[in-house]
Amino acid sequence: MASTSTDHPEQSQREDWTWPSLREAQRAILLDVLLHGRRSRAELGRRIGMTRASLSRLTRELSALGLVAETGVQLDGARGRPSETLEIAPEGAQFLGFKLTGTSLYTALTDLSAQVVLIESEQLPSREVGDVVDSMRRATDRLRERAPRLAAIGVCLAGDVHREPERGDVVSGSSFLGWEETPLQQLLVSATGLPVTISNDVQALTTAHHWFGAGHGTRSLAVLGVGEGIGCGIVVDGRRVHGAHGRPGKVGHLAVGGDARCDQGHRGCVSAYATVPAMLRAAGASDFAALEAAARSGDERADRAFRDAAAALGTVIATLASLIDIERVVVTGEALAVAQLHRDTVDAALRARLDPVSVPPEIVLHPFRFTDYAWGAAVTAIHSLV
Repeated sequence: MASTSTDHPEQSQREDWTWPSLREAQRAILLDVLLHGRRSRAELGRRIGMTRASLSRLTRELSALGLVAETGVQLDGARGRPSETLEIAPEGAQFLGFKLTGTSLYTALTDLSAQVVLIESEQLPSREVGDVVDSMRRATDRLRERAPRLAAIGVCLAGDVHREPERGDVVSGSSFLGWEETPLQQLLVSATGLPVTISNDVQALTTAHHWFGAGHGTRSLAVLGVGEGIGCGIVVDGRRVHGAHGRPGKVGHLAVGGDARCDQGHRGCVSAYATVPAMLRAAGASDFAALEAAARSGDERADRAFRDAAAALGTVIATLASLIDIERVVVTGEALAVAQLHRDTVDAALRARLDPVSVPPEIVLHPFRFTDYAWGAAVTAIHSLV
């Protein structure tokens, strides 16, 4: 016999909670505290341009909703008056992030401050859309026990995603999953009843690094993911670039010179050098971990593959810097060792191709775990509501 809400009031409470509808001013307050940490009411008022009375009323409402917490009193530096301090209430909401590959589902559960609470992975039963959606639905149902205020879901995958007025976020194509024109957002919303956002994996990681990671505090940023392919997410004037067709950052086939060909037959493009398949071909190897170990131990052929990849990477960074006047470039991904082993080559290629009056961007090499993509997907869910 099916359980009723009377039998399980806690379950009913979990299922009934939804993310509150926030006014623009409330969202501005929440976003400022989320991105910049503890703030006094006086400081918030100055930053947002709001009167003390209005700010007090709005922050009390956010506190009543469980999204912010009053954490004490500090003296306002401008006038020396006591002012209450506010910070995010991490337990105020939870978010799920799913990273899809051709074979696996990676799951991250985060709190409102984007701190990871749980990481899981499982094999997908198949690549069929229905099976994949059902796997995410079952994971969502299972994790509701850990997430009584589950607010939204983010999904990312290697592939192209665009947004349509009627169907929402649509997977235009994903070679790893064999999907084309798949209305994944619509399907997962129907399966879970939660708000859902779908993104390319590098674009999701870019949002996460811009808000909470290695790109925090920047106004212009590029995140380069180097692995089986090479992808790029771009932030300009504090906003991630989406492009006209949802396909920004397609840097893989930019020309960098040389005679090597990529797997699509292009000569001298980035993908002919700075991807895992390209480096394996160049070195006559079959395993990337073994190739990296050989390069680190001084094997000449392996080292040459890494050095050529680093030169291509530096050329891409120079192109980004020339076009956008980028502030910081975060390099990450499964093949991060390219830049770690030959940072000097990356820097030399950047300098050689940058206009002398241009300011080179700061380059940050960020350690990578594959589950970072699931974290990035969860952050896109936070981003969609805040």
